[in-house]
Amino acid sequence: MKKLFLALALGTTACVSALSIAAPARAQTQATKEDILFYTSDWTGERFPDGRPRVSDAILKRLLDVNTEEAWGILRQAGYNNQFEGGFQMIHNDRPFVGRALTVQYLPMRPDMNKAISALGVKEKRSGGHNSWPIDMLQVGDVYVGDGYGKIVDGTLIGDNLGNSIYAKSKTGVVFDAGVRDVAGLEAIDGFNAFTRGYDPSYIQEMEMVRINGPIRIGRATVLPGDLILAKREGVVFIPAIMAEKVVKGAEYIAMRDAFGHQMLREQRFTPGEIDQKWTPAINTAFLKWTEEHPDQMKMSKADLAEMMKARE
Repeated sequence: MKKLFLALALGTTACVSALSIAAPARAQTQATKEDILFYTSDWTGERFPDGRPRVSDAILKRLLDVNTEEAWGILRQAGYNNQFEGGFQMIHNDRPFVGRALTVQYLPMRPDMNKAISALGVKEKRSGGHNSWPIDMLQVGDVYVGDGYGKIVDGTLIGDNLGNSIYAKSKTGVVFDAGVRDVAGLEAIDGFNAFTRGYDPSYIQEMEMVRINGPIRIGRATVLPGDLILAKREGVVFIPAIMAEKVVKGAEYIAMRDAFGHQMLREQRFTPGEIDQKWTPAINTAFLKWTEEHPDQMKMSKADLAEMMKARE
């Protein structure tokens, strides 16, 4: 009996070993489409060929007018408590931008890992430094979001050469939990902005790019490929694709209510107590009339407005 068990055990081990040898390695620097679909499985809309959610250009354009606090508040109400990070240094303090996240993860260098990734890059026909590989994948509207674990000295992910390439492909900017160099050159790129941890004249050393379009951490925020980036002076809000339309419409509705309420208070048509509490039918009627008189404030359809008012009530 013992001999039978031993034979079975040896046979099982041999089969496992054979399968291990026969199974080809599927390593690649870019997350697979299946990986991205798994992490963003709640998204049912359009996707890029690589699997990233593709929130519409119309929503992306409207996002630029959204207030940081409004976006943050709507996400918090929905249970997304880890989607904001501040404390960045900006190339241009007065140049906010929005876009879709292309995520990149860096780790401290290991010679054996660097060798393997370099060989993989040759197989994948990639060129240039590893930190330039994600740039080749950027499309218009993308934001290169780099998890560089806060490294600044020898942690400068780009200089002005790569910055020019990034802007030529994406027309947006970057968000780095790391540093940049060649600040004067980056400042000269018309339309470009960078949110980083700092500036240093050193070039990138002892860092390895290990994953493109996987889940990453930027400070206290979790970021997935395809998240919308709302980068403003206060910091960056990372908006899950499934929350993008809700955030934009909700923020637009809040902005309209605030603009209406401020005007009503200035004109003393209603009291602060009335505006700050649940609105009466008279206030709702006045609000709808106000939206007709201020079409510049109305950025959503009448159907969406009716839905938002119903939800508010």
